[in-house]
Amino acid sequence: MIQYPFAAGQTPGAAATVDAIAQRLRALDNPVRLRLARSLIRGPHTTADLAEAWGLSAPEVSRHLAILKDAGFLTTTRNGRYVVYAFDIVTAARLGRDMIDALLR
Repeated sequence: MIQYPFAAGQTPGAAATVDAIAQRLRALDNPVRLRLARSLIRGPHTTADLAEAWGLSAPEVSRHLAILKDAGFLTTTRNGRYVVYAFDIVTAARLGRDMIDALLR
């Protein structure tokens, strides 16, 4: 038996909706968000870390991170007054399978 992880609010075995898949694809449909995702796949970072690394303003990075988080790609932890973002590789890996499942329904 193979067991797959599932997202919070999603029941095991429930297929992702077409809207959820579209939201995840739109979240990755931006070069800045792809660069931020690449950085976060390599390790967790704060907004300030990412802004400095990519030469962006902190508010701009924050807006992009909010979109990635809403799509389910990011997890957050609080470290004092800072929020540390990490990329959820399982969600990204599941995107292809969910898209094929939605297309075959």
